[in-house]
Amino acid sequence: MRTVTREPIERDAIRIAPLAVLPVFFCLTGKVAIVAGGSDAAAWKAELLVAAGARVVLYAPAATVGEQFGRLLGDRVDGSITHHDRVWTPDIFSGAAIAIADADTDTEAQAFRAAAKAAAVPANIIDRPAYCDFQFGTIVNRSPVVVGVSTNGAAPILAQAVRRKIEALLPTSLAAWAEIARKLRATFHEALEPGLPRRAFWERFVDRAFGPAPDATGEQALLEDCGRIADATAKTTGRVTFVGAGPGDAELLTLKAVRALQAADAILFDDLVSDEVLELARREAKHILVGKRGGRPSCKQDDINGMMVKLARAGKHVVRLKSGDPMIFGRAGEEIERLDSEGIPVEVVPGITAGIAMASTLGVSLTHRDCARSVHFVTGHSRNGRIPDDIDWNAVADPSSTTVFYMAGATAGPIATKLRAHGLEGSTPVVVAAALTRSDQDVWCGELDDLSATLQDKPHCGPVVIGIGPVFGRRRAALAKSVDVEDRQPLRRSVA
Repeated sequence: MRTVTREPIERDAIRIAPLAVLPVFFCLTGKVAIVAGGSDAAAWKAELLVAAGARVVLYAPAATVGEQFGRLLGDRVDGSITHHDRVWTPDIFSGAAIAIADADTDTEAQAFRAAAKAAAVPANIIDRPAYCDFQFGTIVNRSPVVVGVSTNGAAPILAQAVRRKIEALLPTSLAAWAEIARKLRATFHEALEPGLPRRAFWERFVDRAFGPAPDATGEQALLEDCGRIADATAKTTGRVTFVGAGPGDAELLTLKAVRALQAADAILFDDLVSDEVLELARREAKHILVGKRGGRPSCKQDDINGMMVKLARAGKHVVRLKSGDPMIFGRAGEEIERLDSEGIPVEVVPGITAGIAMASTLGVSLTHRDCARSVHFVTGHSRNGRIPDDIDWNAVADPSSTTVFYMAGATAGPIATKLRAHGLEGSTPVVVAAALTRSDQDVWCGELDDLSATLQDKPHCGPVVIGIGPVFGRRRAALAKSVDVEDRQPLRRSVA
């Protein structure tokens, strides 16, 4: 089989998608913030402003000041809130950095915004988005790390749910690490040259920041990291991280995979890596397509190896991004051997391989205790495009095992013939899955006897995996449903 080669292709990073709003962060330390109205909602906004270091000036008749604002005024004896016992007037905005109002009517809201705009002060009128120059998002506070979440007013409850998810991901100790970084930042930058040395230090800092809380030795450990990176020998060689991109759904990436993508200087990625995964990568990184597809123009393996070595020798952090898991049928072994021979540090971040993605998508246990004692992951083609000669057909035809064939779309017929010749019943359940977890996902369920004809009738340009074994028959009725349990995209399923 003749292989058509192509050169690696450097591609622009995925452009940022349209934004409903631009997330910005105001520095309000020591600045004046106007608040008009004494309601509980206004009190909450005033408390946020004070927490951000603003000097709040409240305009509200005493009779209209609610209980919550009253307690806030009583607690704030430090002068951070000044109360004027009257309604607001257009002359109050001079020198203010920001203005908030709780208006009773659209007329008052419109007047407040017009007066603020005349003084070039951005305004927010509570619960009246049509009159707002900016919005308050929900907040995750690990100050000095602050995360804001907004749905542009579409679904505040959704923003709160997103905040809860982020709260669970960010350890409370992150605040302490960030405070150390702020304290010693000037020291680090004085010791480290701009560019790669600084990036290498801050990547190591992130590894610490998402670990245990800093103890008494935390600052010293960071200073030691800084010293090691400042050493000239630490600048000459970069590193390569092999990252599993999974079957396509970006939500299936591990946290460590996302961190590697966001720390990369160069990303060498395969054809099957989805744009949704690449969207999570650092935008300043080089994106280089080095895809290898059976029967299609492919990059030479030696060229890929050489490019990784060249980039790492230049001190870059290279991410070798492979679909599925990099250690399953991804030729990572050959690439790692080359990097080892060059003395280049290597790390591997696993991903979800297609066989596991198929099992989870279908809700099938590949090792169901009643009918499967083992699982085989088998490549469906060799270098010559045919099924490999050294497959142990007696093992994969064992009716008490589950077998998943990868890259087997073109060899399904010979596979079925071999399995039957080694004793596997033609009625053995079979699943064919293409483009798992993607919008064009396609799943067919049937029997071994029908496998060859089915793939001839239902060609699919995406990656195909074939699952064979009794476990796929246990949920036959459930697999016939048109929509899966998570209510994602409808699956185009046919059940013979």
